[in-house]
Amino acid sequence: MNQAAINYQAVGVIRSPFRTPEGAPIQPSGARGVLGRVEVQPSLEPGLKDLEGFSHLILLYHCHLAKKPALLVRPFLDQEHRGVFATRAPARPNPIGLSVVRLLRVEGCVLHLEDVDVLDGTPLLDLKPYVPEFDQPPGPVNIGWLAGRAGQAQEHKADARFKQT
Repeated sequence: MNQAAINYQAVGVIRSPFRTPEGAPIQPSGARGVLGRVEVQPSLEPGLKDLEGFSHLILLYHCHLAKKPALLVRPFLDQEHRGVFATRAPARPNPIGLSVVRLLRVEGCVLHLEDVDVLDGTPLLDLKPYVPEFDQPPGPVNIGWLAGRAGQAQEHKADARFKQT
């Protein structure tokens, strides 16, 4: 497989009360009510037009504090090592994170958000409106090894296992 270099520039930065991974929520479901914001680069402000009509956004971001990638990881909701692609662990070959957050309002280049589980200072790669008809698959959904565990994300907090040292 031919692997060409791919370069992205951050479109903004995510702001939140979480300065380090330790104690941060591991998913937006564990960050209910946590306020944050996205500060979009001023040159990109025209791209925010019409965003206020959406209640939720998908944030795609660079997990800038993630340690080196590992193909087998011990996720927060399990004691077994799992394949990294079967987890949401940040120690990935491409440390890209995804969170669905509530959009409260847009003020110029600043998006005010709720249910933010992302670390402060995280570079934002892209954002997209969340649309249930596009983003929720029809019919039954299987969630593999997370069956019976996904609801526990609300109580779990991150530790330092995926942090750069």
